[in-house]
Amino acid sequence: MFNRLYPKQFVASVFDIDLEELKDRGVRVILTDLDNTLVAWDVPHAPELLLLWLEKVKSHGLDVIVVSNNNENRVRTFTEPLGLHYVSRAKKPLPSGFKQALAKYGYSTKEAIFLGDQLFTDVLGANMAGIHVIHVEPVVKTDGLVTKFNRMLEKVVFAHMKRRGKYVLITKKVEEIAVDAKRAKVAVAEKIGEAMHSRSEDSHKKDE
Repeated sequence: MFNRLYPKQFVASVFDIDLEELKDRGVRVILTDLDNTLVAWDVPHAPELLLLWLEKVKSHGLDVIVVSNNNENRVRTFTEPLGLHYVSRAKKPLPSGFKQALAKYGYSTKEAIFLGDQLFTDVLGANMAGIHVIHVEPVVKTDGLVTKFNRMLEKVVFAHMKRRGKYVLITKKVEEIAVDAKRAKVAVAEKIGEAMHSRSEDSHKKDE
């Protein structure tokens, strides 16, 4: 039972994930939980730093799909301005929500990873679905009633992991994250500019 609660990796935040390493492994899509993984559970929209990270993800050719147990309105309000696909009311830890996301948008389990902050919903569900899962430290320490109960159980599992030397947290400075993300944003803007310039030249040649 404990093995299914073990993620493949622990990171302090989504910003600490090595996107180059994912791409080299053949990952094409990042499935991710929403509340307390990307943003605090009571924050409706993505803050600037997360927007920069999403730009960086896109610049690496990776898709992002939100898989959340929350309701349609909450998930749509967050994802729609970002142009992200999503599955709401995913019923994690049941594997069905993960499989629905992959099937709907044409990805295999080998091409996907999952990011989540809870062991008994996110990690357990992704492992049951056969998806490489990365545990993300919760964005904030406050939770709903059901999640609070899960957190108490998690303490037992984390203690077990630490005794076995299985818990190694990867983290880096927020300043470095912001710089990396801004560089990615500039690179994307430059590519768009080059593409527009190329189209303009092609159009000019046709007119001649």
